[in-house]
Amino acid sequence: MKPEIVMKHKFVEFIPEELNEGTLYISEKYATTVHKCCCGCGREVVTPLSPVGWQLRADSKTVSLYPSIGNWSLPCQSHYFITNNKVVWAAQWSKERIALGREDEAQAKERYFAKTPEELSTLKVFWRKLKARWSRRR
Repeated sequence: MKPEIVMKHKFVEFIPEELNEGTLYISEKYATTVHKCCCGCGREVVTPLSPVGWQLRADSKTVSLYPSIGNWSLPCQSHYFITNNKVVWAAQWSKERIALGREDEAQAKERYFAKTPEELSTLKVFWRKLKARWSRRR
């Protein structure tokens, strides 16, 4: 059984050279989060934030990062979510499932970046309204 881990989060402009275990560093300016792998291997995990990649939800006390973090390029191949500052362990994926997931991600990015400036503007307005509505619920 995997250990229960509660992550701290820290908003920073620049990611520090030395990362503390159990801390999710968030640079809004550079749309990136970084933390040490939650399995304890000590490897650095970088999650770039984007409309077609990882997204961050934050309230006054906790943060959530979604979709899941699959460290498929690391030897540990750990797989987890960070939800309300807690690490929620997820099932291990097969090599075939990893390949399909990467293909899905590539296709989503291709579709997103193929959009016209007008379509992207409409999407930005949609996401801004959705984020405002979500923030009001807190």
